[in-house]
Amino acid sequence: MDLYPSIDLRAGQVVRLARGDYDAQTVYDDDPIAVARRFDAAGARWIHVVDLDAARSGGNPNLSVIEAICASVGARVQTGGGVRTVENASDRFSAGVARVVVGSAAVEHPAVVEELSALHPGQVAVGLDARGRDVAIHGWTDATGLDLVGLAQKFDAPGVAALVVTDITRDGMLGGPALEQLASVVGAVAVPVIASGGVATTDDLRALAAFEVAGKHLTGAIVGRAIYENRFTVEEGIAACSPSA
Repeated sequence: MDLYPSIDLRAGQVVRLARGDYDAQTVYDDDPIAVARRFDAAGARWIHVVDLDAARSGGNPNLSVIEAICASVGARVQTGGGVRTVENASDRFSAGVARVVVGSAAVEHPAVVEELSALHPGQVAVGLDARGRDVAIHGWTDATGLDLVGLAQKFDAPGVAALVVTDITRDGMLGGPALEQLASVVGAVAVPVIASGGVATTDDLRALAAFEVAGKHLTGAIVGRAIYENRFTVEEGIAACSPSA
């Protein structure tokens, strides 16, 4: 299982939101490029970058920062937040990212995922953000009433690289990952699943690395706040993601 240290961008700064609340923001650093370099130097194979401004309002307001991150690290960059059109995704691929995560657009316009998967096979993930099993979109501000598992099954397709599953109620709260939610998705699909939200300790990562449903395992875990608040280092997190850790 890969560790995906996360950089959440808002107005060019590295921040974290509590449960996706834009009014509950903590600023951790004003130099996201330096943060990415530290993650890269620590051995991260992937870095997860979210444009929170784009998630809320669309467009690519932090594109120049994402491009600078990609140019500064050897790790592959996975990026989400506001990828709602083929053009949005193309801009990020041009900036150097290895994978885009389509969230709101996947729910509202599934054909975007189909088109992107055809254009960039193996480089498109679908972000499914939910409170329990109730999927939310637009920076988690709008509930859809759609069921997480049913939606996951719709994107269980060969062209989709992964599903990024986030429990909004746990994101940024350091309360542990939502294992029941993850089990419901992993058990229902064949596409790789990346867990996001709630990781607080290396024990949490070990639990995710050992997680198994019907012979299937998680392929990654996205971690933000626990790293920024020094609960563990990126090196320690990577070690914990090893099955033998």
